[in-house]
Amino acid sequence: MDVLKQLIREVPDFPKPGILFYDITTLLKDKDGLRNVIDSMTAQIAPMKPDYVMGIEARGFIFAPVVAYKLGAGFIPVRKPKKLPGATERITYDLEYGTDTLEVHKGAFPSGARIVIADDLLATGGTSQAAAQLVEKIGGKVAGLSFVVELDFLNGRDRLKNYNVASLIRYAS
Repeated sequence: MDVLKQLIREVPDFPKPGILFYDITTLLKDKDGLRNVIDSMTAQIAPMKPDYVMGIEARGFIFAPVVAYKLGAGFIPVRKPKKLPGATERITYDLEYGTDTLEVHKGAFPSGARIVIADDLLATGGTSQAAAQLVEKIGGKVAGLSFVVELDFLNGRDRLKNYNVASLIRYAS
């Protein structure tokens, strides 16, 4: 995965001083890099045998539907509040400075369905943990979580210790 890592632009002091931002847009615009990411995520997720691949707004929408298509699974979007028409289930979770909320359609999948959550980045794990809790709240089974990038130094995997977690690219610091 070093080839993929070389395609990620590191932007210092974004969004604020002292933060090093890992910009995957430079990876996504590279046709071979994008193909490699999709094929690698598909290979990671296939053994989890998902019925559905769930993508978290917004960058999870880049990966989850394509992987779902390649696996013959359905795609489920998880959105910010008031973005989905019709009845929704929601979960509110804590952030470092405040709270956030995720929603999914009621009846998005049948009880007992195997769901893999796919997203671009695992940082502190709060959003991913909330998505997993939302799946369980409405009767699904979290078969695993898959990420393009994982920031090991933020220990997000610790919040997801009860789940199968896979990532393509890991940064130790």
